[in-house]
Amino acid sequence: MAEQNYKNHIRFYPPHHFVFYPLMLAVLSFAVTQAVLQEHGKLVWIFLSVLSAIITWVAYMMRQHYALTVQNRVVLLELRYRFFATTGERLEMYEGMLSEGQLFALRFAQDDQLLFLIKKAINEELTADAIKRSIENWKPDHNRV
Repeated sequence: MAEQNYKNHIRFYPPHHFVFYPLMLAVLSFAVTQAVLQEHGKLVWIFLSVLSAIITWVAYMMRQHYALTVQNRVVLLELRYRFFATTGERLEMYEGMLSEGQLFALRFAQDDQLLFLIKKAINEELTADAIKRSIENWKPDHNRV
Protein backbone atom coordinates (compact mmCIF):
# COMPACT_ATOMS: atom_id res chain seq x y z
CA MET A 1 0.00 0.00 0.00
CA ALA A 2 1.35 3.45 -0.89
CA GLU A 3 2.43 5.73 1.94
CA GLN A 4 -0.41 8.07 2.90
CA ASN A 5 0.16 11.79 3.30
CA TYR A 6 -1.64 15.13 2.91
CA LYS A 7 -1.51 15.03 -0.89
CA ASN A 8 -3.00 11.56 -1.34
CA HIS A 9 -5.30 11.04 1.67
CA ILE A 10 -8.60 11.58 -0.19
CA ARG A 11 -10.31 8.29 -0.91
CA PHE A 12 -12.81 7.21 -3.57
CA TYR A 13 -15.32 4.36 -3.51
CA PRO A 14 -15.18 3.06 -7.13
CA PRO A 15 -18.67 1.49 -7.38
CA HIS A 16 -20.25 4.81 -6.42
CA HIS A 17 -17.80 7.35 -7.78
CA PHE A 18 -16.95 5.65 -11.08
CA VAL A 19 -19.99 3.46 -11.88
CA PHE A 20 -23.24 4.54 -10.20
CA TYR A 21 -22.83 8.33 -10.36
CA PRO A 22 -21.58 8.49 -13.97
CA LEU A 23 -24.38 6.13 -15.00
CA MET A 24 -27.00 8.22 -13.19
CA LEU A 25 -25.59 11.42 -14.69
CA ALA A 26 -25.81 9.82 -18.14
CA VAL A 27 -29.43 8.83 -17.49
CA LEU A 28 -30.20 12.32 -16.22
CA SER A 29 -28.50 13.94 -19.24
CA PHE A 30 -30.38 11.69 -21.64
CA ALA A 31 -33.72 12.36 -19.95
CA VAL A 32 -33.16 16.14 -19.93
CA THR A 33 -32.11 16.07 -23.59
CA GLN A 34 -35.22 14.09 -24.50
CA ALA A 35 -37.41 16.47 -22.47
CA VAL A 36 -36.03 19.38 -24.49
CA LEU A 37 -36.07 17.71 -27.92
CA GLN A 38 -39.23 15.59 -27.85
CA GLU A 39 -42.58 17.12 -28.69
CA HIS A 40 -44.62 14.10 -27.67
CA GLY A 41 -44.10 12.65 -24.23
CA LYS A 42 -42.35 15.76 -22.90
CA LEU A 43 -43.98 15.36 -19.46
CA VAL A 44 -42.76 11.78 -19.19
CA TRP A 45 -39.16 12.85 -19.91
CA ILE A 46 -39.43 15.73 -17.46
CA PHE A 47 -40.70 13.28 -14.84
CA LEU A 48 -37.84 10.86 -15.59
CA SER A 49 -35.34 13.74 -15.39
CA VAL A 50 -36.60 14.81 -11.99
CA LEU A 51 -36.82 11.21 -10.76
CA SER A 52 -33.25 10.36 -11.80
CA ALA A 53 -31.97 13.58 -10.21
CA ILE A 54 -33.76 12.76 -6.96
CA ILE A 55 -32.50 9.16 -6.93
CA THR A 56 -28.93 10.32 -7.51
CA TRP A 57 -29.14 12.99 -4.82
CA VAL A 58 -30.76 10.71 -2.23
CA ALA A 59 -28.25 7.91 -2.90
CA TYR A 60 -25.39 10.36 -2.45
CA MET A 61 -26.78 11.87 0.72
CA MET A 62 -27.65 8.54 2.35
CA ARG A 63 -24.30 6.96 1.55
CA GLN A 64 -22.41 9.96 2.84
CA HIS A 65 -24.58 10.54 5.89
CA TYR A 66 -24.57 7.00 7.22
CA ALA A 67 -20.91 6.31 6.54
CA LEU A 68 -19.63 9.64 7.79
CA THR A 69 -21.73 9.59 10.97
CA VAL A 70 -20.32 6.22 11.97
CA GLN A 71 -16.82 7.17 10.88
CA ASN A 72 -16.92 10.41 12.89
CA ARG A 73 -17.94 8.57 16.04
CA VAL A 74 -15.21 5.97 15.61
CA VAL A 75 -12.52 8.55 14.81
CA LEU A 76 -13.44 10.60 17.88
CA LEU A 77 -13.39 7.51 20.12
CA GLU A 78 -10.02 6.46 18.69
CA LEU A 79 -8.65 9.97 19.19
CA ARG A 80 -9.88 10.02 22.80
CA TYR A 81 -8.26 6.66 23.43
CA ARG A 82 -4.96 7.63 21.82
CA PHE A 83 -4.88 10.91 23.72
CA PHE A 84 -5.54 9.17 27.05
CA ALA A 85 -3.00 6.43 26.32
CA THR A 86 -0.26 8.92 25.46
CA THR A 87 -0.95 11.68 28.02
CA GLY A 88 -2.97 10.07 30.81
CA GLU A 89 -5.45 12.94 30.41
CA ARG A 90 -8.92 12.98 28.92
CA LEU A 91 -9.37 14.66 25.57
CA GLU A 92 -12.83 15.89 26.57
CA MET A 93 -11.31 18.87 28.39
CA TYR A 94 -9.98 20.15 25.03
CA GLU A 95 -12.87 19.07 22.80
CA GLY A 96 -15.02 22.10 23.58
CA MET A 97 -12.25 24.35 22.31
CA LEU A 98 -11.88 22.50 19.00
CA SER A 99 -14.27 22.13 16.09
CA GLU A 100 -15.20 18.72 14.69
CA GLY A 101 -13.05 19.45 11.64
CA GLN A 102 -10.05 20.20 13.81
CA LEU A 103 -10.56 17.03 15.84
CA PHE A 104 -10.89 14.90 12.73
CA ALA A 105 -7.77 16.45 11.20
CA LEU A 106 -5.83 15.53 14.33
CA ARG A 107 -6.39 11.83 13.63
CA PHE A 108 -3.57 11.97 11.09
CA ALA A 109 -1.01 13.10 13.70
CA GLN A 110 1.28 10.55 15.30
CA ASP A 111 0.94 10.13 19.07
CA ASP A 112 4.11 12.08 19.85
CA GLN A 113 2.78 15.17 18.04
CA LEU A 114 -0.86 14.95 19.15
CA LEU A 115 -0.76 17.06 22.34
CA PHE A 116 1.44 19.69 20.70
CA LEU A 117 -0.95 20.03 17.74
CA ILE A 118 -4.02 20.19 19.97
CA LYS A 119 -2.52 23.07 21.94
CA LYS A 120 -1.32 24.76 18.75
CA ALA A 121 -4.76 24.40 17.15
CA ILE A 122 -6.40 25.99 20.19
CA ASN A 123 -3.86 28.80 20.66
CA GLU A 124 -3.48 29.70 16.99
CA GLU A 125 -7.04 28.79 15.93
CA LEU A 126 -5.73 26.57 13.15
CA THR A 127 -8.14 25.32 10.51
CA ALA A 128 -8.44 21.59 9.86
CA ASP A 129 -6.38 22.02 6.71
CA ALA A 130 -3.68 23.94 8.61
CA ILE A 131 -3.54 21.15 11.20
CA LYS A 132 -3.05 18.57 8.44
CA ARG A 133 -0.30 20.68 6.88
CA SER A 134 1.43 20.98 10.31
CA ILE A 135 1.73 17.23 10.74
CA GLU A 136 5.37 16.21 10.42
CA ASN A 137 4.92 12.44 10.52
CA TRP A 138 1.61 11.45 8.92
CA LYS A 139 -0.39 8.65 10.56
CA PRO A 140 -2.27 6.99 7.72
CA ASP A 141 -5.97 6.20 7.95
CA HIS A 142 -6.66 3.65 5.22
CA ASN A 143 -10.01 2.55 6.68
CA ARG A 144 -11.99 5.75 6.34
CA VAL A 145 -14.89 6.48 4.05
